Amino acid sequence: MTILAHILNSKPDHTVYTITPAASVFDAVKLMAEKSIGALVVLEGEKIVGIITERDYSRKIVLLARSSKETAVRDIMTTSVMYVLPNHTSEECMALMTEHRLRHLPVIDQGKLIGLISIGDLVKDIISEQKFIIQQLEHYIAGER
Repeated sequence: MTILAHILNSKPDHTVYTITPAASVFDAVKLMAEKSIGALVVLEGEKIVGIITERDYSRKIVLLARSSKETAVRDIMTTSVMYVLPNHTSEECMALMTEHRLRHLPVIDQGKLIGLISIGDLVKDIISEQKFIIQQLEHYIAGER
């Protein structure tokens, strides 16, 4: 069972991309596209006030025929943001994401945003753990030490 601190440290890019609530949805989507990410944490100063995802864009802009250039992030962001701590395990996060149908969770340490965990990060970690276990079992079966 891996804790989030280890998963965050193993990510090649430790940057947490953020945006302000006053920014346009167009700018948010543009940043997500440029960085190949699916979510931005919305900050006012250092305080998390929301999260905006590709899902928010598709459901609250595209399907409602709104203009992304004229709509502020605050108008479509998810304001009830669930978060986790660095000592949470990948299994705890996976359960939380599954139960609440989330794809991204901010990681908070002592009240500060230190990372963002995606479902992809968790799946990658789980696959890595399984490969390691399989290797160990293969060595054990083959009689290697």
